[in-house]
Amino acid sequence: MIRFMQPWWLLTLVPVLALAAAYVWRQRHRRAYAMRFTNVDLLRTLAPKGLGWRRHVAATVLLLAMVALATGMARPAIDTREPLERATVMLAIDVSLSMQADDVSPSRLEAAQEAAKQFVGELPASYNLGLVSFAKAANVLVAPTKDRAVVTAAIDGLTLAEATATGEAVFTCLEAIRSVPADGAAGIPPARIVLLSDGFRTSGRSVEEAAAAAQAANVPVSTIAFGTDSGQVDIGGQLQRVPVDRLALAQLAETTEGYFYEAASVAELKQVYQDMGSSIGFRTEPREITQWYAGTALLLVLCAGGLSLLWTSRML
Repeated sequence: MIRFMQPWWLLTLVPVLALAAAYVWRQRHRRAYAMRFTNVDLLRTLAPKGLGWRRHVAATVLLLAMVALATGMARPAIDTREPLERATVMLAIDVSLSMQADDVSPSRLEAAQEAAKQFVGELPASYNLGLVSFAKAANVLVAPTKDRAVVTAAIDGLTLAEATATGEAVFTCLEAIRSVPADGAAGIPPARIVLLSDGFRTSGRSVEEAAAAAQAANVPVSTIAFGTDSGQVDIGGQLQRVPVDRLALAQLAETTEGYFYEAASVAELKQVYQDMGSSIGFRTEPREITQWYAGTALLLVLCAGGLSLLWTSRML
C-alpha cells in the first residue's frame, strides 16, 4: 500500500488540476468561436488537417507528467518488512520423562527435536537464537547466538530427566534475553519465547509468576502443547498416563500476548514453527519511491514532446 510521508505537498495538485480545467475550457471556447467563423473555406486553410483527437494527446500526457511530479513531491512510500538485527528467539523444550511417550512417533522428544531443527534452519540468519531445556530445573544450553550449528547440535543432545519446571523455563529464557549485547540500543532486544511442553508443572516457580514476569518484560511467550491425551510412559516399572496441560499453556500465551498452539504430530509441530518464524522480529519501515514518480514524469514529458513533434512539427 502506498502512503505519503509529506502529504501536504499533494496541494500542488491543485494548480495542475486548475490548468487541466483551463485547457478543457479553452478547447470548448475555441470550438464555439469556430462555429461563429463565417468564412468556412478560410477556416479550413487555417486549421490543421487530420489531427482530430490526436491534437489533445500531447497536452494530456504533459498534464499526467505534472500530476506525477506533484504527487512525487509528497514523498510516496511503500511499507516493507525488515528483520530486526537484535531480534532474539529463545526456544524452550520440555525434556521431562513424559517426553519419551510414543503416542507421537517415534517419541515425543525425537519428534520435537526433528521439528525444532527445521525451525532453526528456516529462521532468518539475522536473528539471535538460544536454547533452554527444562525438567526439574531449566538450563541454558545455548546463549542467544547467530551460530545455528551450535543450536542444532544442542537440540540433538537433549536428554530426559524427572519433573517439569515450566515456570523456571520462562524465567531462564528472560535472563538469557537480557544478556544480549545492547549494541548501542536501549533496553532488551525485541524477543519472543517459544516454549514446547507436554505435561503439567511439577517443580519450580508457578506458570502464573512466569507469565507476569514475561508480561512485565514485554516478551511474548508462544506455547505449544505437544502430544495426545492417550500418551503413556513407563516410570519406575509402572505405566502412567501423561496428558497434555493445554489450559496452563494457553493461559501463559494469552497473558503474555503470545500464541497458543496444539500439535499432536511432527507434521503439525513443523507447521507451528513455520508460522512462528514468519512473524517474529520484523519491523515495518517505509521505503520511499519518489524516484518512481520522477521517472514516470520524465518518461511522460518525453512522450508528450515526441508526439507533438511527430504530429505538429512543434515541441508542444
